[in-house]
Amino acid sequence: MLETSVGSLTLTSPVMTASGTAGHGAELSAYFDLSTIGALVIKSLAPYPWEGNKPLRVYSTPAGMINAVGLQGPGVQGWKKQELPELLDAGATVVASIWGKTVEEYHEAAQMLADAPADVVAVEVNISCPHTKGTGLFCYSTDLTSEVIEATKVCGRPLWAKLSPNVGPTLPEIAKAAFDSGAEAVTVSNTYNGLSVDPVTRKPNIGKGAGGVSGAAIHPLAVKSVFDVHQAYPEIPIVAAGGVSCVEDVVEFALVGASAVQIGTATLADPRIVGRLAKELEKWCKKHGIASYSELIGQVEMP
Repeated sequence: MLETSVGSLTLTSPVMTASGTAGHGAELSAYFDLSTIGALVIKSLAPYPWEGNKPLRVYSTPAGMINAVGLQGPGVQGWKKQELPELLDAGATVVASIWGKTVEEYHEAAQMLADAPADVVAVEVNISCPHTKGTGLFCYSTDLTSEVIEATKVCGRPLWAKLSPNVGPTLPEIAKAAFDSGAEAVTVSNTYNGLSVDPVTRKPNIGKGAGGVSGAAIHPLAVKSVFDVHQAYPEIPIVAAGGVSCVEDVVEFALVGASAVQIGTATLADPRIVGRLAKELEKWCKKHGIASYSELIGQVEMP
């Protein structure tokens, strides 16, 4: 009933974790069976260890949070050695996530994944990360987006391009550039740019200053982003992310075109939520006479 296709990849469920909120390893296995969800998407890795930003890194906002963690991680090789074996033992279907400061670093990170086990079923290419060379993020440019996707094909498995909503109305064109360059799907999307300031100290509430806003507050915005990409290019498989906190949010993403859905910030408040929503989605479909998840994809009825 819940089986779904994302490009050439078939997942047993459309429900998965979002990169950055489930760590690099099997931490969530203490709360639910990792084999019962579509995939566990790990926190993005560079081709080298990276310390991330100075604290404070996370601050609570109404219906969400703002963060500037800075993609702290052990690097691809460290992850393969230290974290991946435990994930595989837990029965997880794994989607690796990578980032780099340059196109060459993306290539290097992807090449390091070429010998990963088959249970690493795809690589999400985070081109909307803040640590980039030049004047802006890779995902702000169709040309740079294409370059990164071309450079990461060396991983030898399906690529998903993780995009940013902050590009505004050009988001569908960025998605098309990624797809045309070889990405089998796009993840729509990353966090929204935001700033939180303490009225007393008059300083930002996180150490880096500005950061990325996530959580339930951004959900309607993320739904519109997914809708826009799907309407412009219905042939592009979409993995939706942004403020999912209940089963209705998952269904809503499906209706506007999502082949699969990632759950992020809600996991930090309730580490059981991804496993629970996978079960609740099946119950919801049965209750409403839906024989398979695929029946929902792109079926929104607009006025």
